[in-house]
Amino acid sequence: MVLTARSLRVDARVGALAEVRTFIRSAAADAGAPAECLEDLVQAVDEAATNTIVHGYDGAPGWIEVGAGLEDDRFVIRMEDAAPEFDPTSVPEPDMSISPMDRRPGGMGVHLIRACTDTMSYRPRPGGGNILTLVRATGPDWTKEG
Repeated sequence: MVLTARSLRVDARVGALAEVRTFIRSAAADAGAPAECLEDLVQAVDEAATNTIVHGYDGAPGWIEVGAGLEDDRFVIRMEDAAPEFDPTSVPEPDMSISPMDRRPGGMGVHLIRACTDTMSYRPRPGGGNILTLVRATGPDWTKEG
């Protein structure tokens, strides 16, 4: 994978999410992402990082490393952590026929990540943890594929 040398490592705490969002905004803007696409990427990474902090580490100390850059005609974000293994690609889509008022709280983060990216892939991190890769096409108008 050819990513720019751009990466950020933060402590896995909710207070670090603003730094992660700023990093993604800057990397996507430098890659020429229009505002709507940029905000989709920020939303996807924010949801993934929040899930890692809240559910993965569950209050325990840890870290998240985020790498971002261009690979051919795609903007690629790779997120790594040492939290217990969890494959978000195995999470089923929520039942959207249920009214938000009748749905139990939570459970929409992975759905939002999917909605904001073209692809999401997962693999366990060697030595423990997770590697999540999020991709968005960088075509002429950066519109979502498929």
